[in-house]
Amino acid sequence: MPAMVVFGRRWRIASDDLVFPGAFELFIRAVWWIVTLVVYTNHKGRFDCQGGTYLHNYLVVLLVLLGVIILTLCAIVYISAQGTIMNPGPRRSVPALVYLRALLYVPELVWACLGAVWVSDSMCVCVCVLSWIILLSMAVGVLVVFDPLGSQRPGAPPDAPRGVRDLESSESSQLFYTAHTVASRVWESRLRLLCCCLPQDNNHRAAFSSIAQLVSGFFLDTDLVPSDIAAGLALLHQEQDKMEHCRDPDEVLSHSPEDLEVELEKAAHFMKFAAAAYGWPLYVYSNPLTGLCKLSGDCCRSRQAEYDLVGGDSLGCHFTSILQSTGLQYRDFIHISFHNQIYEIPFYVALDHKREAVLVAVRGTLSLKDVLTDLSAECENLSVEGVSGTCYAHKGISQAAHYIYKRLVNDGILSQAFNIAPEYKLVICGHSLGAGAASLLAVLLRSTHPTLQCYAFSPPGGLMSKAVADYSKQFVVSVVLGKDLVPRLSIPNMEDLKRRLLKMVSNCSKPKYKILMRGCWYELFGGDPDDFPTELENRREEVLNQPLLGEESLLVQRSNTYQSLSSDDSPAHPTHLPLYLPGCILHITEDGHCFAPVRYRAEWSSETSFRNVLISPRMVADHMPDVVLRALRSLTREQPFMACSSCKKVRL
Repeated sequence: MPAMVVFGRRWRIASDDLVFPGAFELFIRAVWWIVTLVVYTNHKGRFDCQGGTYLHNYLVVLLVLLGVIILTLCAIVYISAQGTIMNPGPRRSVPALVYLRALLYVPELVWACLGAVWVSDSMCVCVCVLSWIILLSMAVGVLVVFDPLGSQRPGAPPDAPRGVRDLESSESSQLFYTAHTVASRVWESRLRLLCCCLPQDNNHRAAFSSIAQLVSGFFLDTDLVPSDIAAGLALLHQEQDKMEHCRDPDEVLSHSPEDLEVELEKAAHFMKFAAAAYGWPLYVYSNPLTGLCKLSGDCCRSRQAEYDLVGGDSLGCHFTSILQSTGLQYRDFIHISFHNQIYEIPFYVALDHKREAVLVAVRGTLSLKDVLTDLSAECENLSVEGVSGTCYAHKGISQAAHYIYKRLVNDGILSQAFNIAPEYKLVICGHSLGAGAASLLAVLLRSTHPTLQCYAFSPPGGLMSKAVADYSKQFVVSVVLGKDLVPRLSIPNMEDLKRRLLKMVSNCSKPKYKILMRGCWYELFGGDPDDFPTELENRREEVLNQPLLGEESLLVQRSNTYQSLSSDDSPAHPTHLPLYLPGCILHITEDGHCFAPVRYRAEWSSETSFRNVLISPRMVADHMPDVVLRALRSLTREQPFMACSSCKKVRL
């Protein structure tokens, strides 16, 4: 950081990002130089034969050219390793070295072309082929770091007169708007290309536009490159681990362990239905040795006429996997829909005789269409009877919940189920995206089914407004495992994460390559977190902030994100409405140490515990439905739990 400016544009690489690629190329070039020298030595007495002069000239010039490139790479690696992320001053000569290295590609390319014509010896042909491989790999590397938004933005130099800088500042708002518009178009084009196989209807076009607006504006007011983000995440992970080791134990409030035990048993029971909604992919993943064999007999059998199966491919496989996972009988299913479009997600309705419940299970994210539903994260008004306060929710998930609501009510699916079992209660469950849709669906159905209960496993954090979240505590239980990312994922939390990343990289006095090396070692092998500085010292504040606030880009100068670094730890003015997890939150964590059997404990938690994204190798694994189900089953077998917060309990 900042992004390196060469050839009149910014690139997705900083001047301190050339240590590892430069060292790798240096190693390849050194080996290549040695191999070429060996080839030259072996042919030293045979240059007088036909074509020997061409071969001699080719090898000699190649040795000289490689020597110059090796020296240039040594200089690039050495200088790129100087300074810190926020202090690029010692690396000011890196762009000049990059120009020199790029200039050396011209004779290298010419000589590779001549070598392809001149060289016929088998060993020399290998050298020539290696030349072309390296040249092509360098071209691919240039494409990787190319930034389509990298046209250098004009700005006033730091020593410009005050009047000039004020004039530039007055134009920054228009510049920011223009840059955001261009970035949104670029991201929208990327999404269209990524989703080229999906129908381009109004829903998809609206989703592409809203997602592009969201993604393009996230890092637009910073000058971060991908490696800066990686270094910041590495620092933040170690800092969070230090704080976790030093924090005081959570206060344990009085609450009945028997109630928690009951809730855990019910959660483990309904989680198997939520996991079964994923169909055969999760079943085969969870049963790699026997899954295909158990499903193979019924995959090709069509049951659409016999049972109410709707939409999707491989319906027989999906249905059979649900039967295998849940233990239900064919006659227990009322409706199964695998229809999947943006804002329209699969679900099934069945009779759970063990718990005497009409069960609605909603599938989580499993397709690209589901991802688009997840990323449609702007707020949408929600009409809820009996709730005082502002009611709004995540747009994509809210529309998915309304789609299922219409299917259940307007198509008479729930009426059919309760005609069969009128004494049963309604239970809604789901995992991930399905948990969010299930929670909002429960809110919509609460007025007509006052005894309904909902179990949301690993629900998305940015789901519903505070008023709706408080209302849902009467009938929704959210289950979160460990450091799962998704329940902590919301736009305000991501803005907070960005601010913390900037704070970490601005405070650290280590060069980036050392941060990344230490971070990789810590992630792979653990150990004690490094004692990197975590607070600005007054004597270094001006030095650290100068590269941050003195960049030529007006966007960086006017950035609220950067300006918040010089203030206290309070976040900048929020630009997005806050969204919360649904219901009462049951948090499951791991107890134990390395090489010890994994043991879990469960405690009631509040939404304030999920307002920060926790960086951990487990942040994705803890979200997987099979891992959540295994943790719940382990808890119900061993029961090593604690009750840590009072919350109104739900019962069936």
